[in-house]
Amino acid sequence: MDEALARRLERILLDGKRKYTRLQVAERAGVAPERTKRLWRALGLATADDDEVVFTDADVEAVRIVDRLVAAGLLDEELETSVARAVGLHLSRLAEWQADLLWSLVADNPKLAGDEQRIGKLVQQVLPELERVQNFVWRRHLAAYSDRLLTAADEEPDSRTEVVGFVDMVGYTRMTRRVDEAELSAVLERFETLASDVIAERHGRIVKMIGDEVLFVCDDPADAAEIALTLAERSAEDEELPDVRAGMASGRVLGRFGDVYGSVVNVASRLTSLARPGTVLVDRELARELAGLSEYEVRARRATSVRGYSRLRPAVLRRAGREPRRTQSGQQLAAELLGLSKPASEPDERTD
Repeated sequence: MDEALARRLERILLDGKRKYTRLQVAERAGVAPERTKRLWRALGLATADDDEVVFTDADVEAVRIVDRLVAAGLLDEELETSVARAVGLHLSRLAEWQADLLWSLVADNPKLAGDEQRIGKLVQQVLPELERVQNFVWRRHLAAYSDRLLTAADEEPDSRTEVVGFVDMVGYTRMTRRVDEAELSAVLERFETLASDVIAERHGRIVKMIGDEVLFVCDDPADAAEIALTLAERSAEDEELPDVRAGMASGRVLGRFGDVYGSVVNVASRLTSLARPGTVLVDRELARELAGLSEYEVRARRATSVRGYSRLRPAVLRRAGREPRRTQSGQQLAAELLGLSKPASEPDERTD
């Protein structure tokens, strides 16, 4: 890229010219220099030397805003670094994708290539529109999460009872060795689109997409069951997608900066690794919650040992009537899950 064009785009994107060192930013914002350094690193940005002029008026204002939020009691100073880290992590991925999108547009348009004026005008026109869309999406999600917290006032916001589910594509590692980048990208896009649509339809929330795997959470066990079963069914019907497998568990989950943690998450992950292609495994608690619903059939499997759990006792979830088997009663299921009676004979689970 031409150096003059790079400087022009930088001024547009940074909303001003670089003219301050880190120490000058701290002085103008009225905060300690070490605090500005800590926040800058947490945002995932390259460390600047004390005498390096890399900051703008927008940087000064951003530090002032954070300081005002802390002073007002809306943000705990002990958590501001963690908050900055979470914001930097999520927005850096969004920025990378948007930058790739912009330069693909420039590369694919001969009229733009080499025309600094037109490229600069394009960025100036597109940037405010991106900001508006991002602000709209953020507000909509904020409204949805706020409503959910208000209707669950009896639970702590950062620790609540949820269903956690993993769904991953079977044979993904082998597939990456036999397809080119374009084919792999198309498969991932198709899987992400399917997962996003199905999870949104059933009131679930995507925590993160990890290549060939999606991690989601859901408040209602029946909605979670529909998500996992529908993804397995639609993937099996789609000739361009490999089969998927799923593992789900229910219980208390720690939420932290958009991610989820705890033994429930670990159990759901282990169950996914045990599941056969096209199947859904659930833990003991979720099996109990689903056993009373006529739409589903839940059958206990033999206890098995996985990393971190010496006797994990899964149950397989199916739609009722899909198999010529009699659905277990709640008492029968509970007895099998507790090891008080022997589960019905089932094929051994296979990992990918």
